[in-house]
Amino acid sequence: MTAERYRLLVESVTDYAIYMLDPQGIVISWNPGARRFKGYEDHEIIGQSFSRFYTDEDRAAGLPERALRKAAEEGRFEKEGWRVRKDGTRFWAHVVIDPILNPGTGHVLGYAKVTRDLTERREAEQALRRSEERFRLLVQGVTDYAIYMIDRGGVVTNWNAGAQRIKGYLPDEIIGRHFSLFYPPEDRASGEPERALQTAIETGSFEKEGWRLRKNGEAFWAHVVMDPIRDDAGEIIGFAKITRDLTDRRKVEAELDAAREALFQAQKIEALGQLTGGVAHDFNNLLTAVMGSLELVRRQISDARQLGLIDNAIKGASRGISLTQRMLSFARKQELELQPVAVDVLVAEMGDLLQRSLGPLIQIETNFPADLVMAAADPNQLETAVLNLAFNARDAMPEGGVLRIGGSNERVSGGHRSGLPAGDYVRLSVADTGSGMDAKTLAQATEPFFTTKGIGKGTGLGLSMVHGMAEQLGGRLLLDSILGHGTAVEIWLPAATAATAAEPARLPVEAKVDAASTRPLTVLAVDDDALVLMNTTALLEDLGHKVIEASSGREALSVLESNEIDLLITDHAMPQMTGAQLIAAVGERWPALPVILATGYADLPAGAGAGVLRLSKPFWQADLEKAVAGAMARRATAAAA
Repeated sequence: MTAERYRLLVESVTDYAIYMLDPQGIVISWNPGARRFKGYEDHEIIGQSFSRFYTDEDRAAGLPERALRKAAEEGRFEKEGWRVRKDGTRFWAHVVIDPILNPGTGHVLGYAKVTRDLTERREAEQALRRSEERFRLLVQGVTDYAIYMIDRGGVVTNWNAGAQRIKGYLPDEIIGRHFSLFYPPEDRASGEPERALQTAIETGSFEKEGWRLRKNGEAFWAHVVMDPIRDDAGEIIGFAKITRDLTDRRKVEAELDAAREALFQAQKIEALGQLTGGVAHDFNNLLTAVMGSLELVRRQISDARQLGLIDNAIKGASRGISLTQRMLSFARKQELELQPVAVDVLVAEMGDLLQRSLGPLIQIETNFPADLVMAAADPNQLETAVLNLAFNARDAMPEGGVLRIGGSNERVSGGHRSGLPAGDYVRLSVADTGSGMDAKTLAQATEPFFTTKGIGKGTGLGLSMVHGMAEQLGGRLLLDSILGHGTAVEIWLPAATAATAAEPARLPVEAKVDAASTRPLTVLAVDDDALVLMNTTALLEDLGHKVIEASSGREALSVLESNEIDLLITDHAMPQMTGAQLIAAVGERWPALPVILATGYADLPAGAGAGVLRLSKPFWQADLEKAVAGAMARRATAAAA
């Protein structure tokens, strides 16, 4: 009865091939499971050797016989391998062979063989293994990202090629070490690595940018993502960490930010320059009226006290002139006499003046090479610039120090720190050992009216004047300063060329005035500013000339049509028709008429006023008298030729 139950049990199993072999391996029973996945009916296989289920190569190798022998000797044989169905297809089988022994003698009566078809499971395992291998190769092949794992405690457990490239460690150098090794010391001390792990645990992810360290100690800017890895039970067993090196991007962003800041500063300085130049021009006009009126009134007063007050006003006006000149220089609208200048000679000739101005506590050192080329500059303006820089250095060294003035020949190519166009330049440096400037002060140092000297102790136009002069000449002013370690100022000037040497200087005002050249004249005075026009008229009339006034260029042309005019004196900055345009029109119709261009504004169109005598505003009566004499002398010379 029990044997029957076992038979029914075996016959009902379809997922396993359960059958018996005789001692020689001949099949003597066959269940439905064997029929299902091996394909043989009972009558087709019973009486046949079980070796037919093996592949040809396994049979040739004697694997069936070894399987029976091992089962008999060891009491069991178990293995996985390829087997063959009736139709010749292969399947992956798990095989167990147990010997059936005679209870009395222990001899082998046969074998019980159980086979299971694991083809689908094996394919799934193989697919998973291939997927994992592809993923491993993918991760290992990535070089732009450091991809690695750390355990729950933060210890590195694997390492890809990107991590090796970015961080510099070979796998055997880093696996088993704590990932905090990549953090700067200050971050490790503040517990940053531990906070990163805790954040990933609490929020499911950690993402941040910050400084990290390579094996060689070099810092790089990294973007870090860390995600926890959980097992099937949801427990965190480690973390996946991805790091990207963004140092180049950060550098580009920093350079872009610096470029934006430089553009902003340039735009701000340009706007300030426009404003300053406009204010200085208007102020020049006011000073012209003030100075002329003071001169004329002074001649009519004999009271000593009143004369003292007028003289004081004249001194104030003179200080105003100096101020406007600096403002115009910053705005790059100062009149410059461009010529070749031997910078080393200029500084040497200033030696006594500099030492007297700076005092005995300041030691002056100069260093110029013997082959220093000439610079294209205005010597008077350059001398003023050096004086300004020397005074600034003196104020920065109240307890004394060293002022070093030097120069060098420089060749500028693309991308130079000065930002200058390619070419040859002369670099004039003025450096002190004084108090220096912090970054904020340094950034504002060349702005007009900015000063650290306190109220009433400085105009704030010294450096801005030097800056404007350098820019107007086609050069550059560079500042370098460290708080407590002094300041170095560099004036970069274009090297003089043959064209610079050949360029004619503006005609100077004649120094000598004689009666013949200053006979009473009929002068046409043109200016749109009523105060300036009245002042010019008063000064000319005081010199004995007859004056006809015009407030615009068109009105001046109309006056010339109907009057005999000996001399034209005109402003430049006028609406509708500028002084330069008026002079051009006069040159076509009255070419012999002497002309004086009276302006404090150097912003003239190219070629405007060429060959015309210039009178800078504001001017004293003596300047006006010399200009008139010079203009008439030039006419006489031209007529004689």
